Amino acid sequence: MGLEWPVEGRTMVSLFERILLFTLDDNPPPTFFSRLLADVAKMSQTVAITSAQHFTQVLNSSRIVVTDFYADWCGPCKAVAPVYEQLSSQLSRPGSITFTKVNTDMQKDIAQSYNITAMPTFLIFKAGRETKRIRGADPKALDAAVKQLAQEAATADEGGNAVESSASSGATWLGAAAPRNYPDITEQVDQLGLDFLNLDGEKGDKKTPFQPNRPSALADKKTVAGGPRNDWIESDTDEQLMLFIPFMCTLKLHSVHITSLPSGDSDSDDETPMRPKTLKFYTNRSHNLGFDEADDMPATQEIEIKPSDWDPKTGTAKVELRFVKFQNITSVVIFVESGDGEGEKTRIDRLRVFGETGEKRAMGKLEKIGDEQGE
Repeated sequence: MGLEWPVEGRTMVSLFERILLFTLDDNPPPTFFSRLLADVAKMSQTVAITSAQHFTQVLNSSRIVVTDFYADWCGPCKAVAPVYEQLSSQLSRPGSITFTKVNTDMQKDIAQSYNITAMPTFLIFKAGRETKRIRGADPKALDAAVKQLAQEAATADEGGNAVESSASSGATWLGAAAPRNYPDITEQVDQLGLDFLNLDGEKGDKKTPFQPNRPSALADKKTVAGGPRNDWIESDTDEQLMLFIPFMCTLKLHSVHITSLPSGDSDSDDETPMRPKTLKFYTNRSHNLGFDEADDMPATQEIEIKPSDWDPKTGTAKVELRFVKFQNITSVVIFVESGDGEGEKTRIDRLRVFGETGEKRAMGKLEKIGDEQGE
């Protein structure tokens, strides 16, 4: 049987059709493979990372980034490469989903910084943060993970909120989009060292604001009725809260997102919890502050949240910090000095921290899965 070269404009599927036809043809055209590889290169939308700075730029410019860590000598890497290229061709969208590849022999610093110890390894990032890792040449797992992300991105592009779609994927819920260039680093909070003063013991505990899931108050009424009752924290004897938050490494803090969703079900305004209004931040304390102590001490930064700062859909306010004052941070004390309203208590559903982490993880020795160098 003879082979006809397809016209330009065919999708990536045609490349695999041609490979299949080649296996059935006893006399393929002499230029079959050279033209096939040329078409793959021409149609590929995968970004080859050339430096650590280049990789950072890509992570900051795309909502979702998929990265293939590979080596030229790795057989399994070559075997799964056509599947990866097909996904890249079908699902890449500027600013939304970007496929990248990192040659671990050429970019050893990047491979070490992400603790890549086997090849191929695929990392998936959302808002600059790693959310999934696939180790080895597993086309089915890769296909399923990437297509799920593509569906989430499509939902967000159609008018949904990207932070809402993250809740359905098992990733950390964000009440507002992460600031550009600064990912969510809430996972660095040392929850064993938390210390909250004037906390109502009948509501949530000190770990509640850092739960990764979406607040129950944003669910439908049926879910709320049968869901968790202590899904937020409230102040106890008055409106003030003192929150001591230590971190597991040194950070640079850019901003804090606070979610507060007072129900408004009470007939009395005095009984309805308020949203935080006046916040004072104190940095690098070895322990919590007393309320009188905080009154006598100058704050690193004082912020007043305006009613217009609260997102009407998620009940979240973005609190931007003076970045130059929040370098090399090991802990922060947030003093909720007053609430917005006439109530007697203040409510917080979620807290998210954004910025840069300090020391990197321990480096490992590179290995490969199912293939030996030189074979």
